[in-house]
Amino acid sequence: MAKYNEDSIRTLDWQEHIRLRPGMYIGKLGDGSTPDDGIYVLAKEVIDNSIDEFVMGNGKLIEVTLDDGAMWVRDYGRGIPLGKLEDCAAKINTGAKYDSEAFKQSVGLNGVGIKAVNALSSQFNIQAFREGKTRDLEFSRGILKKDCKRSYKTVEQDGTELGFRPDEKIFKNYQFQTEYLEKMFRFYSYLNTGLTIKFNGKSFRSKNGLLDLLNETLSDEPRYPVAHLSGHDIEIAFTHGPQYGEEYYSFVNGQHTTQGGTHLAAFREAFAKTVRDFYKKKYEAADIRGSIIAAISIKVQEPVFESQTKTKLGSTHIAPGGATIRTFIGNFVAKELDNYLHKHPEVAKALENRIQQAELERKELKGIQKMARERARKAKINNSKLRDCRVHFNTKHKLAEQTTVFITEGNSASGTIGKARSVDTQAVFSLKGKPLNCFGLSKKVVYENEEFNLLQHALNIEDGLEGLRYNRVVLATDADVDGMHIRLLLVTFILQFFSDLIKQGHVYILQTPLFRVRNKKITRYCYSEEDRVAAMKECGKTAEITRFKGLGEIDGKEMSDFIGSNIRLDPVIVEAGSSINEMLTFYMGKNTADRQKYIIDNLRVEESLDAEEEDEEAMEEAV
Repeated sequence: MAKYNEDSIRTLDWQEHIRLRPGMYIGKLGDGSTPDDGIYVLAKEVIDNSIDEFVMGNGKLIEVTLDDGAMWVRDYGRGIPLGKLEDCAAKINTGAKYDSEAFKQSVGLNGVGIKAVNALSSQFNIQAFREGKTRDLEFSRGILKKDCKRSYKTVEQDGTELGFRPDEKIFKNYQFQTEYLEKMFRFYSYLNTGLTIKFNGKSFRSKNGLLDLLNETLSDEPRYPVAHLSGHDIEIAFTHGPQYGEEYYSFVNGQHTTQGGTHLAAFREAFAKTVRDFYKKKYEAADIRGSIIAAISIKVQEPVFESQTKTKLGSTHIAPGGATIRTFIGNFVAKELDNYLHKHPEVAKALENRIQQAELERKELKGIQKMARERARKAKINNSKLRDCRVHFNTKHKLAEQTTVFITEGNSASGTIGKARSVDTQAVFSLKGKPLNCFGLSKKVVYENEEFNLLQHALNIEDGLEGLRYNRVVLATDADVDGMHIRLLLVTFILQFFSDLIKQGHVYILQTPLFRVRNKKITRYCYSEEDRVAAMKECGKTAEITRFKGLGEIDGKEMSDFIGSNIRLDPVIVEAGSSINEMLTFYMGKNTADRQKYIIDNLRVEESLDAEEEDEEAMEEAV
């Protein structure tokens, strides 16, 4: 047994502690393939400071540049006081946001944000411009490398510029996804009307706040025009769409609370109650909110979040000693929504029609659901399709964020992944063949089709994503035509009935190597032709080349690497404003002739040497 004495006690420097326990400060690490990976938290910590300056009435422009994995952010606010520049960058629990007069409704209140960015970056530069003078500092992994101790004159406008490069020792093989960054900047612009964010030359600006958010992110035509309600410290927009389920965007002090919190719970409750009171009917809450698309933003003094990453609000009061959030939102919705429905009878009629339609659909499904649930209950006893894991996403376990379910084709692939997986956090759901093309079918098919029903129960998403059992739903199909087809059919199923699963960033495609190139000393796995040629140059003429056509051909030892720390995932992303219905109609509908013409018109033929000749030339060059 190890000795426990005075020598066992250590005191870490601030940067050592952040680097040793980064999860305490930024949540999970990741490589940038998911929107809640650590590199995006670093970006938010930097940009939130600039947003707070705008909120306090200083600076209407923020410029963001991404270049070769490094991000630079320039705002035109007041600029950090030059004499405290190093303290703000490198002294934990230091900042101006403890002073509620300087930052009344700030996102960051703990004085940790950019210190975490500093400690977790291989390069960190900060420069303040203030009243004709400037000062700049340079750090690496939290250690000061360059200090311009004295300020000097400048003609630059007041403000702050900060640049950082995430440390590859911590964020291995990271890559910023511009789609995730652009979504972040769009949301910032919706929540801060009058602010312009320029990202690599592309501008984001909003005039109508959350009204613009919904109008620009709607995938298909809503059932009625977006309703927009705003008041002091609160803004709401909503409509109902053609999709199933509920879709929400919630914000606190400009922070996108992706996991909701007390404010979202209060809105969902208040919306259902006010609608019941307006129509004077006891409609089911699920029917009232079914297919709703809504956004809510509130301002809270001294907000309390459930973690440093600020994705879920825990505050129960708008301000210390003030009204509860539940009462504040409830009173606002009761008054403003009731007024809106009285002033817009066409919206009130469309909303009631949707509620009655949802009620009818629920009653039609009741008998089928009962039979399907009984079937699912029996399957849980001995469900050969699902090899479950011990930890689930809908728990408070420390590994909940890592939970993954691989959806595979056939027993061969599921057997390989099943041998290699982590039994704590990785589950496998095995399909028996190609699933049904469910485009254009009603939700009855989810219950009538045994495989779809078992899948929705495995994920626990029948009544929404609140009980989702796995953070990542990974489509693990073979790299051939059949695998691609199965992948498309699964994406169609998810988009048709559970589109929130994709919109909230839970669905991914597993990348597995196409080739293995090895000699007696070196083994290289290749994900593309370019990788293969490079590996052949490295391994020489005698290299053994294996082409993987299916997951079943990869042995368990190799697969454990591809689904472990070196896992490569491509996120499934629906672009803002793109129509899900139009996309599915074209690709999965009955318009075979149109698709055939599209393929012929867009077929790309590349003139090149025979593959063997290319390999021989590469070998000769290597030798």
